[in-house]
Amino acid sequence: MGRSSLKLSEAGSRRFALLLLAALLAPFPTLAQQRHSAKGLVLAVDKEHRLMTVSCEAIPGYMDAMVMPIEVRDAHELDGLAPSTMIGFSLVTDKEHPYAENVRIRNFDSLELDPLSARRLRLLDAAMDPSLSPDRVLKVGQAAPDFSLTDQNREHVTLSQFAGRVVAMSFVYTRCPFPDFCFRFTNNFARLQKRFAGQMGRDLILLTISLDPVHDQPETLGEYARTWNIHSKGWHLLTGPPAEVQKFCERFGVAFFPDEGQLIHSLHTLIIDRDGKLAANLEGNEFTAEELGDLVQSVLKGGTSNPSGYAKSQ
Repeated sequence: MGRSSLKLSEAGSRRFALLLLAALLAPFPTLAQQRHSAKGLVLAVDKEHRLMTVSCEAIPGYMDAMVMPIEVRDAHELDGLAPSTMIGFSLVTDKEHPYAENVRIRNFDSLELDPLSARRLRLLDAAMDPSLSPDRVLKVGQAAPDFSLTDQNREHVTLSQFAGRVVAMSFVYTRCPFPDFCFRFTNNFARLQKRFAGQMGRDLILLTISLDPVHDQPETLGEYARTWNIHSKGWHLLTGPPAEVQKFCERFGVAFFPDEGQLIHSLHTLIIDRDGKLAANLEGNEFTAEELGDLVQSVLKGGTSNPSGYAKSQ
């Protein structure tokens, strides 16, 4: 009787100890159970190996912003992804290594009047003029058309003269009053100029094309350049005949329309690779300067030069 009671008592004690241990560990999940909400900009996709390289934004309390290769368990998670795609996902910390799940594309959908209105007006124009159809917008991997414009120093500039170098391109106008539009894009490029100071002009070219070429003449662009401490050896502010600017912008889906002394315009940042082909067309302003820099760095590291890569302007 006494021995039986002792056995029951020992068994009960063990059960109590296990329950107590489980209760104590409950607030501290194991590494395999941790999930973090993450977002970033895709730099590369390797579907065969179920891998994507992402410029991740910081996750408070877990990690700083960084570029990292991330595995997915299901290759279908990578469907629709390409360099320059903005994504959100769950970062799962596994006992062996982290992986991503619930990958979703973050399409740009601005609540601001300018880019939303520009998108609507562009669709209206396309309906009225088939030559402006979205089907004519250049796709990633296609050769970029050449242009002939003038920079802040009154120098003649063509896109083809930068063959063999990576070109990042933005579209602004100097009178833009919105801090999250043209100001932000110019600030992004100022950050690129600082980050890639040793490669500016030699490996990397920045081009800022004015969407208001009638007002933004070389003198105005020169003043804008001085305000932003722009170094002309690798960063050109461009203007030219309105028809030439319009034709070039249309090939990349960049829309702009006059509106009572201002411009309604869409938001695009382009990256042209060393072969003169479109590597990325980022729509919107939701990416950070660091993410843009990481994408530029990725394009700088990949690809060879092909001086004949640029398409003739049509």
